Amino acid sequence: MQDNFHTLYDFLLHSEGTSYIVMGLVLVFLFCFWLFLTQRDED
Repeated sequence: MQDNFHTLYDFLLHSEGTSYIVMGLVLVFLFCFWLFLTQRDED
């Protein structure tokens, strides 16, 4: 998949969208990891 960016705005919009997706995935992963760590203490 090759993206052709004709303007700087197209490139910035694509980069911003990609960053938001990555940040969302990191937040979900950290939340699940936190639940995993805190549930291990309960026996």
